[in-house]
Amino acid sequence: MAAKEIKKLAPIVFGIATDSLAIVEGTIERGESISDILTHYNISPTTVHNLAQKAKSVFNVRRIQSQRPYVLLHTLDSAQTAQYFIYEPSNSDYVIYDLRGDLAVTRHEREIKVVERELAGEIKGSLYESVLAAGGSAQLVNQLADIYAWRLNLNHLQPGDQFKLIYEEKLVNSNSIGYGILKAAFFEHSGQPLYAIGFDQGKGISYFDQDGKSFKKAFLKEPLEYTRISSRYTMSRFHPVQKRFKAHLGTDFAAPRGTPIRSVGEGKIVEAAYNFGNGYYVKIQHNKTFTTQYLHLSRFAKGIRRGRSVAQGQTIGYVGSTGLSTGPHLCYRLWKNGKQVDALRVKLPLAEPVNQKIKQLFLPVKQK
Repeated sequence: MAAKEIKKLAPIVFGIATDSLAIVEGTIERGESISDILTHYNISPTTVHNLAQKAKSVFNVRRIQSQRPYVLLHTLDSAQTAQYFIYEPSNSDYVIYDLRGDLAVTRHEREIKVVERELAGEIKGSLYESVLAAGGSAQLVNQLADIYAWRLNLNHLQPGDQFKLIYEEKLVNSNSIGYGILKAAFFEHSGQPLYAIGFDQGKGISYFDQDGKSFKKAFLKEPLEYTRISSRYTMSRFHPVQKRFKAHLGTDFAAPRGTPIRSVGEGKIVEAAYNFGNGYYVKIQHNKTFTTQYLHLSRFAKGIRRGRSVAQGQTIGYVGSTGLSTGPHLCYRLWKNGKQVDALRVKLPLAEPVNQKIKQLFLPVKQK
């Protein structure tokens, strides 16, 4: 049990007066349960069981994870009986397990302060290195890359190219716990400026250039983070299971088992089923033109079933090797106007621009 007793008593801890209590700080170890910890502080298995029953509707003790911090408050006598156990599921909330009397469990949200930040820099090396050198983080690099992926080849940036970001940072007790919305971005590449302006048309933040044109395509480039493309769309491929040449009208993305698979666009699930060849698969109708299919899943994501609507980027399942498959991968298929096409070669449409009816609302956002 990795825990350390704090000799100097603090008057208030998580809103609890500790003038008659000792404070123990620790981190949940791998395989350690709340029962393992409380047993050392004079709490019986029966009391732990009763506490677990009360906790189910607030924060089930089975959800306590390793590497997360906790604080235990116990009496100052020789028995050192635990009075409170406080667990932090995240940096923004904590759960108080009150071990006194009838027992009680309460969950509390810390106040999160959102502040606007600016980050500017010059490309020297890779985008990743340059953003970090300017004081940014890997998360900001990923957000920036997602926005500009369709408009700018980020692998071909030149030394001297400029960038600027305006984003939200979340603080708890003056400590950063992550980022909020990336409100706007700017690149000057080879002397050409390219603005990305965050604007919500009613479906969440999307990014537009100064003319109100969308920064993204109507579909994502790929449905997952993959290791390599193991087989491309072809009219003749030697099938590794059936041992014969046949058409392969999809793209195989090799990836570790359990890798999340995301819908490349919003749409409606028309099939979510299992068959001998495809294994577990999902088929999505996006509009009158495009349909996509995702094969050989290990399992579906929660709530994925026929008739459900999905958002672009929503996780629909996880990489597996079900059906006629020799290893974990995703076979991704795309139909255009009812005909299967090569997903890596088809020209995808741009997402909707700023709606003309609300363009007057976009103008002041652009001018900030």
